[in-house]
Order: sequence, then C-alpha cells, then structure tokens
Amino acid sequence: MNRASSKSSELVAAEVLISGRVQGVCYRAFTQEAALALGLCGWVRNLPDGQVQAEVEGPKAHVEQLLKSLREGPPHAVVTNVQVNWKRPTGDKRSFMIAR
Repeated sequence: MNRASSKSSELVAAEVLISGRVQGVCYRAFTQEAALALGLCGWVRNLPDGQVQAEVEGPKAHVEQLLKSLREGPPHAVVTNVQVNWKRPTGDKRSFMIAR
C-alpha cells in the first residue's frame, strides 16, 4: 500500500458545527443518510442556538467526503459555516444516529 492510499484510509474523528438555516430543513436526516452511505459512525443533533452539531468517525477520505456534503446540505438548507475540529478516533461508535 502506498503512502497516499494509507493516508486516505487512516481513521479519523471530527466534531462539526454547522451554521446557517440548518434546522427545520431535514439537515439531520440528510447528515445521517450521507454518513451511513459512506459507512461512517457518529451522531448529529440540533443545538438550542440554531446550529447543528455532529461527531463523525471513519476513514479520512470518507469523513472529508461527508464534510463536502455538509457544506451544501439538503435542498432547503442555507449553510453559512462548517467548523471542523479534528479529534482522535475512539472506536466506540457503531452506527450513525440522530441524537435528541
């Protein structure tokens, strides 16, 4: 395996904070569907201040692909900012769920 392919399969974790019109537009369901399609684990939830927060874990290339999707969001969303805090993966998540 060469350096580039081992880098893209490296397991990573990210805490993501999404701002804009991201509540009431199916953003959490969109995030869950995209994450599951990529084989990622974690969760997504609405915050009281109108933002959406997610924690995601999986291969770096797949997490980056999800982040690209989150910057666009579902059709009625207006994403103004996606803040990413990279973390060390814990391996304790088994699926991707919508948290309440």
